[in-house]
Amino acid sequence: MAAVLRTRQKQLASERPSSQLNDAWRKLKRNRLALAGGFVVLIIILSAALAPWIAPHSYRQQSLMSRLQEPSSDHWLGTDGYGRDVFSRVLWGARVSLQIGFGAAGLALFIGVILGSIAGYYGGYIDNAIMRFTDIMMCIPALFLALTVIALFGASMINTMIVIGVIYWTRTCRIVRGEFLSLRKREFTEAARALGMKDSRIIFRHLLPNALAPIIVQATLFIAQVILIESGLSFLGLGAQPPTPSWGNMLTEGYKFLSMAWWIATFPGLAIFFTVLAFNLLGDGLRDAFDPKQQASS
Repeated sequence: MAAVLRTRQKQLASERPSSQLNDAWRKLKRNRLALAGGFVVLIIILSAALAPWIAPHSYRQQSLMSRLQEPSSDHWLGTDGYGRDVFSRVLWGARVSLQIGFGAAGLALFIGVILGSIAGYYGGYIDNAIMRFTDIMMCIPALFLALTVIALFGASMINTMIVIGVIYWTRTCRIVRGEFLSLRKREFTEAARALGMKDSRIIFRHLLPNALAPIIVQATLFIAQVILIESGLSFLGLGAQPPTPSWGNMLTEGYKFLSMAWWIATFPGLAIFFTVLAFNLLGDGLRDAFDPKQQASS
């Protein structure tokens, strides 16, 4: 009897994620905007990863003789007020912005998934306690809290990453909790309990893989949000500190010369725009692909 239950439990646990991923991939391939967004995201990630090799100049290299030069064959995107190559700094700024984006999103997802899993699986007073704490966190103005914490503990790339991740986990927590509330009543969960499996194994081995779809979508959309938040904090001087380039502090340096050297702020701004747009297009496409109602209609 135990062997039958174990076999049935494995079949039910693997049935949903595998079929859902196949259906989602077929639907995603038909979404041209999502594929275009994914392609742009891939190009940006590769450019950031290969910045030390493809950047024509060092992002620290200054030359007062070359300051405020227009885009040319020597400096494709011009130079800034210190004579530094804007194209090289945009590439290196992508590394910083993406590191903060992925790092903060990963931390927020980790906190949200852990708390949401516990709340959704156990329910009762544990669920109430976690969700009331989540409601309290959602009532606090997140950007104001981030500004306050960074002002108290200092502005740096690591602090920005940690602060954003610790503050913006609440939406992920609610999404994961909702998924677990429905999954804990499924047949494979009951079969796992009947086999005497530990709660931790049921949560991480069987329930969490079935809740990956909304988590992936949330991660993609949240990375775009983090890039905007980091750019805003860096613009205010509370993100990555010069001479380390980020798109936000490049905007801060560039807007002072906007009337005479438009390229200094324009190109980092365009980098933020296209990166956020690409992540949002990819996230929207993933959300539509994983939507069971749209899959059923297609």
